[in-house]
Amino acid sequence: MAALDADDELVANALSKVIRALPENVGRQAATLRDHASAAPDPYSARPDPATTSALVAASAVRRSVRVAYRSESGKESEGEVDPWAVVVRHGRWYLLCRSHRADAIRTYRVDRIGAVHQTTRAFDPPDDLDPVAVLEESLGADWEYPTRVVFDAPLSEVAPWVGPPRAMGRLEALGDGCVLVGSTGTPDMYAQEWLARIPFGFRVEGGPELRAAVAAVAARLTAAVES
Repeated sequence: MAALDADDELVANALSKVIRALPENVGRQAATLRDHASAAPDPYSARPDPATTSALVAASAVRRSVRVAYRSESGKESEGEVDPWAVVVRHGRWYLLCRSHRADAIRTYRVDRIGAVHQTTRAFDPPDDLDPVAVLEESLGADWEYPTRVVFDAPLSEVAPWVGPPRAMGRLEALGDGCVLVGSTGTPDMYAQEWLARIPFGFRVEGGPELRAAVAAVAARLTAAVES
């Protein structure tokens, strides 16, 4: 516990230094975000490196692109240049919301998986109407390795609270008398066990094959638990 508290203090101190150096309007928003994050602890939180976090926040504040080294959930390592739009704290985890130069698309990186950060001289302008939290939520349900498509036998209004924040499972759309959830995931097992299994409505998984296999495995395990 002492080690966790020490990590929290290091991150807080690093961010406080950056916030004090920011323009007043930006610093006020950053301070609000910092205070909100510290008030919402999560047992599954991941604590990023303070120096990495400070470097990303500073680059975002002065609107300078950075080169980052990144390790994906599967362990794949890559490096590339991104425009750091915002650092967002979501349920105990720190994310970098950015535009990837290589992909020319929005990307969301876990800050605790970012290695080296090198600020460049290239300036950028984030979208004028950028809502970092809203864009982050949308991004977390897309751009992953395995596609997902789940059809629910319940109206969108009833299903929506179960698949929106904090889960961000994908894009939910009305479909006849029910609705369909379309997105992607990097962890089909978690999607099936921790997300779909908790939703109290009938559904069928139409895709992709990885998610279908994961749901079938959960169903088999639960069926075996009640067989005589």
